[in-house]
Amino acid sequence: MKNEKKSERLLAYLLVAPSLLLILAVAIWPVIQSFYFSLFDYRLNNPAKSALHLNYSLDLERYLENYPFLMNALKQESAQASGETKETLEKLQKDLKRADEELRADQEVAKRYEQVDEILNNFEVPSEEIRIVELDKDTAKKFEQTIKETRQTLKTLNENGELKQGDKVTGLAEGLKGTIVEPNFIGLDHYKKYFSDSRMWKALWNTTVFTVISVAAELVLGLAIALLINKAFFGRGLVRATILIPWAIPTAVSALMWKFLYDGQNGIVAKYFADLGIVERMSDLLTTGSGAMFAVIFADVWKTTPYMALLLLAGLQTIPNSLYEAASIDGATKWQQFTKITLPLLKSSILVALLFRTLDAFRVFDLIFVLTGGGPANSTETISILAYKVMFSQTNFGEGSALAVIVFICVAIISTIYIKLLGADLVSDRK
Repeated sequence: MKNEKKSERLLAYLLVAPSLLLILAVAIWPVIQSFYFSLFDYRLNNPAKSALHLNYSLDLERYLENYPFLMNALKQESAQASGETKETLEKLQKDLKRADEELRADQEVAKRYEQVDEILNNFEVPSEEIRIVELDKDTAKKFEQTIKETRQTLKTLNENGELKQGDKVTGLAEGLKGTIVEPNFIGLDHYKKYFSDSRMWKALWNTTVFTVISVAAELVLGLAIALLINKAFFGRGLVRATILIPWAIPTAVSALMWKFLYDGQNGIVAKYFADLGIVERMSDLLTTGSGAMFAVIFADVWKTTPYMALLLLAGLQTIPNSLYEAASIDGATKWQQFTKITLPLLKSSILVALLFRTLDAFRVFDLIFVLTGGGPANSTETISILAYKVMFSQTNFGEGSALAVIVFICVAIISTIYIKLLGADLVSDRK
């Protein structure tokens, strides 16, 4: 008997394995990749940090575009100089030549050196795989120190008026700055930064407020609508189809529509809200923090309540009518039937609806991005919008990836809470 159970369990695991692998590939792998990126100071707006570097590297393209011309310029300056200036310039040439020889002492560097030099002589652009070559730390540090001393010395000579073509020489020396690409691995520094960053916590607070209020309102309204359209009446099919229209409208289109309706000068909804006293002025809906948050929540409730109603309606239709008939015969009121029959049997559907809507609301982006852009003064900026701004507007992929991982962690926590608090009795019933 035990062997049969083990074999059945093994078979069950084998059947589930493809699904788990698919989930790993589709859902978990992007998170792992984002976490990996978040361990680096990865920024596209900084050439030295536009790729992931675990070791010290040399940018041969930048080096060879400046080094030969600098050596030639120093040679010309040295030929025209005299005394101490001539000695200084000759010493700089020797230091740079020695540093260049130490670089090419490595066979791989020498090979790439020749390749990049040939490509540049043909007026072509070398690929990153060829132009970036790794160096050991000591060689890189020593070379960087030589370049730094050269720049400082030439700057001093130029300021003292001892160079004939000072701007040209110092410019070529400055061009060597950044030829050594330092490792941009920083570990968990991005997470340390954001866990003490007030803007990130404000974005999380905005996200939480939006999620809690909108999902709670959608649950109440959705349940009321589901109970209504679950009854048999003339034209029920048309009513069901009509109710789904807001949900069927694309979110970006819906947000633009509400943006016009909320307009402080011509928005009809803004005028009604002002007349009813919900807001003091029509413009308050999109120009004040509380008004903007109310505006995005109201728009989201309008759009997504039909989705909640649809999920709950599916659950209501699984409840047998015989239960209500028996309860009615026993003298139960409508409220008692709702609390004793409808809600307990609808609990699994409510769990699914709340889980889907909470996760969707917590990750909200397009509605708020189009409607308010996260403003005014970041009062409606959610964690997803903050991650978008950091990653794409600032092209800071390292910090943006860290925020994406934080969003994933929050979503995982929300899912766990729902399953533990609302789904525990469902599991126990199956046992």
